[in-house]
Amino acid sequence: MAELSESTMQRAVNQRDASYDKTFVYGVVTTGICCIPSCRSRAARPENRRFFADLATALIAGFRPCKKCCPAGRATITDKLIETARYIEANVRDNSGQSLTARELAKRVGLSTGQLRRGFQSAFGLTPKAMIDGIRQRVYRAALRADEPVTQAIYAAGFGSTSRVYGSKSRSLGMSPKTYGRGAEGERVTYLVKRTSMGMLLMAATARGVCSVEFADSKADLVARLEQEFPNAIREAVSEHEVPMLSEWLAELMRYLEDSGPRPDMPLDLRGSAFQLLVWNYLLELQEGDTVSYGELAQGIGKPRAVRAAASACGANRLAVLVPCHRVLRGDGSIGGYRWGADRKLALLEKELGKEKR
Repeated sequence: MAELSESTMQRAVNQRDASYDKTFVYGVVTTGICCIPSCRSRAARPENRRFFADLATALIAGFRPCKKCCPAGRATITDKLIETARYIEANVRDNSGQSLTARELAKRVGLSTGQLRRGFQSAFGLTPKAMIDGIRQRVYRAALRADEPVTQAIYAAGFGSTSRVYGSKSRSLGMSPKTYGRGAEGERVTYLVKRTSMGMLLMAATARGVCSVEFADSKADLVARLEQEFPNAIREAVSEHEVPMLSEWLAELMRYLEDSGPRPDMPLDLRGSAFQLLVWNYLLELQEGDTVSYGELAQGIGKPRAVRAAASACGANRLAVLVPCHRVLRGDGSIGGYRWGADRKLALLEKELGKEKR
């Protein structure tokens, strides 16, 4: 689409040129519907058309797929996906989408959670969660443009907490690969260490968000691991009063571990390869009580043959609990490996299953 001029796209729509159908889609501001260039619907005025590189971008911008040309295809499952996309759009706009989960959305249209995620990725090029976040960001920016107070705009968009807004970009980007490859040279990494029922716990953060959460039997082991991970960073142990935001994030995680708090939600500074980020972002969408096998994980990210690589990505995760690799089991249902020990993995699963039952 970047190589196409607006006049070229306008001409393609005017001529209903099917050769452009896989190149871009267009939305009509007066109807809120998006179509492929060859759509046989009544032609909209050129000034009312908006052009997008793909259906995912159009959906996030607030347009819904045309029922005549079906930009996502005509399969029965696609109809369910389109219905779900419309439901997400309506609920997020009404500020009732903050509690939407993949499980609830899938159940609503009679699909499994995996079918919904894979179908969304295939048809729209994004996950249900990514669509929800994208629409919320649009609503949030619109509220700010209307001069609403920042906090009011955040809650009006359905985020539920300030950390969800400020953390959304960090979840996708994190520390740049170049910076990470130099051992985080020049980065300031602050950290706190606390004792928990699962041993000593360290949480570290950069300016972008939480970059490390580790369990160990001693504080010395935790500090040594952090030094190994960020050898050239400015590592600084801080008090709870010096960095109150880090202190609040750690307190939120500890409340969750002690069964008295909700699932933690905070900005994450993820660092890894493109494949690792694909695995970790998939894990971030799992709900409490959900478990998947390594094979299902590979299938869920669209790489069914990459079971070993998916397992390795779980092992490379350095954000215990926050990126829930403890929810990945062996194919036979047994616990399998865990970076911080099988006992801790089992304890986390039992806690989450207990919460789910309550």
